[in-house]
Amino acid sequence: MRELLKILLLLFVSIQLYPQTGGTSTYQFLTLPVSGRIASLGGKMITVPGSDLNLTFSNPSLLNKEMNNELVLNYSGYFADIRYGYAAYSHSFGKFGNFAAGIHFIDYGEFIAADETGIITGKFQASEHAFHITWSIPIDSTISVGISLKPVLSTFERYRSTGIVADFGISYISMNRLFAASFTVNNLGRQISTYYGGSHEPPPFEIQVAVSNKLEHAPFRLFLTAHSLQQYDLLPPEKNTYSNNGYNNSEKESSGIEIFGDNLMRHIIMGLEFIPFENFALRFGYNYQRRQELKIPTRISTVGFSWGFGLKISHFRLDYGRATYHLAGASNHFSFSTNMGKLYQKVFN
Repeated sequence: MRELLKILLLLFVSIQLYPQTGGTSTYQFLTLPVSGRIASLGGKMITVPGSDLNLTFSNPSLLNKEMNNELVLNYSGYFADIRYGYAAYSHSFGKFGNFAAGIHFIDYGEFIAADETGIITGKFQASEHAFHITWSIPIDSTISVGISLKPVLSTFERYRSTGIVADFGISYISMNRLFAASFTVNNLGRQISTYYGGSHEPPPFEIQVAVSNKLEHAPFRLFLTAHSLQQYDLLPPEKNTYSNNGYNNSEKESSGIEIFGDNLMRHIIMGLEFIPFENFALRFGYNYQRRQELKIPTRISTVGFSWGFGLKISHFRLDYGRATYHLAGASNHFSFSTNMGKLYQKVFN
């Protein structure tokens, strides 16, 4: 069990200097960004027009007929030799809507097993998997809705758990495709079987709202995502206590406006996509909550910032994203996608 605790700690941060929200749900791998594009824009991005099938991982309503026969493959190098990935394929069935299926996995690696006296007894592995079945349908020319079902299998040594969660989404995309807005309910469900008996743990339920806007006469698209809306207070306990004179964080006293502003910004992720050419894009993101929870005050550096790029060559699209979580390191995300129908026609026609 000691090794299992180390896995969970390394999943999010190698050095914790500030108390962080979270730790109250299981299957946390479901909240990780699955593609280079999402990672480069701050870690959460649920609204934009186009044919990027990876976006349907968190917002099934973005699945559309443009993604017909789209294939996506993703790989992420995380911390402490942890790696995870996501693969999906979609198909459109006309008036019956759009369907996609995929698999999401995380591999924590191989660990040395020992008994209570420290004698090595062998090795064990830990991993988690989620299978995705997604359906969406347009309501009219600008609004679409969608749902994803995700059975989950989690294995830590001999401890296993199963569960099922669902994502719901609704999206609006303007006729000129410059503006987009979405609302999602993510990971609504329950743990079916627990690791070791006892009470069930909830999955990482989340509500998000997001908008994006492409400037009409400039090669920029702006993103603004409000996440964790099911929980108003994202401040750590010591930053949410009051002295007789107001707010007390053991270092200084702050006004109610500062407390409100800090809490509000922890819900916000901002992103920018610079598209100088049709087949190339540069991306930047800022995650305020990540920066506040994982920074070192004496050397904040680029914690909370992320960047990446996208490149389209013929029928293939490559995306890379790098997100700085802490001075101890950053995550790297690689994505590959292609349209199998168009590729088949090019090769055999």
